[in-house]
Amino acid sequence: MARTSQPIFNLPPVVAALSALLVFIHVLRAAVDEETDLQFLLWLAFVPARYDMSLPVRLPLPGEWAADAWTFVTYALLHGDAMHLIVNLVWFLAFGSAVAWRFGAFRFTAFFAVTAAAGALAHLLLHWGEFVPLVGASAAISGCMAAAIRFIFEAGGPLGIFCDGSSRAYSVPAAPLSEVLRNPQVLVFLGVWFVINLGFGLGTLDELVGNGTVAWEAHVGGFLAGLLLFPFFDPVRARE
Repeated sequence: MARTSQPIFNLPPVVAALSALLVFIHVLRAAVDEETDLQFLLWLAFVPARYDMSLPVRLPLPGEWAADAWTFVTYALLHGDAMHLIVNLVWFLAFGSAVAWRFGAFRFTAFFAVTAAAGALAHLLLHWGEFVPLVGASAAISGCMAAAIRFIFEAGGPLGIFCDGSSRAYSVPAAPLSEVLRNPQVLVFLGVWFVINLGFGLGTLDELVGNGTVAWEAHVGGFLAGLLLFPFFDPVRARE
């Protein structure tokens, strides 16, 4: 039976499952010793130095060539600390839920993976050869934000006029990107989002994350991928 209501705390099963997986992995890492946790990082985190063929010898990282591929996605399952995880989950539940209701579980999982990979690629291009690992689901969540703005402000959409609070809000036809980028609500959202990430890039907002760093390049990569690749995952016919 089709979902006819929009309860505020009604999460799509795929978002609930992915959120639970992120929490489980973080709790598991906290429960093991430092050596075991280091192995988690070496197997799953994204390390730009893996791809630097100019190094005299290949890094002794586990997984070898296979891990070179899967860490483009698996890094998104790890988080630096509990606050990193909590902040990401808040944004994931907000924007990921809207996109998941629209895409369905399979498309959404694929979209999550693709935007995570796009974020890792952007990070790699600007941090070539570095040994500091990249972790966190922020790139994929940024992709969800970008996908959400393609339809949530449309008439009848979740945040648009004429929204009746039903599941139909997630199936409104999306406007062409050229039209979306003329929407004042979208422009305000984009302005705030890019200013915040520019602040992290320039170091002016570093105090907000204490001793940590924000991989703003990965955020931008995931966001642009979500914005541009949205039509390839969207099951709803676009508005012409």
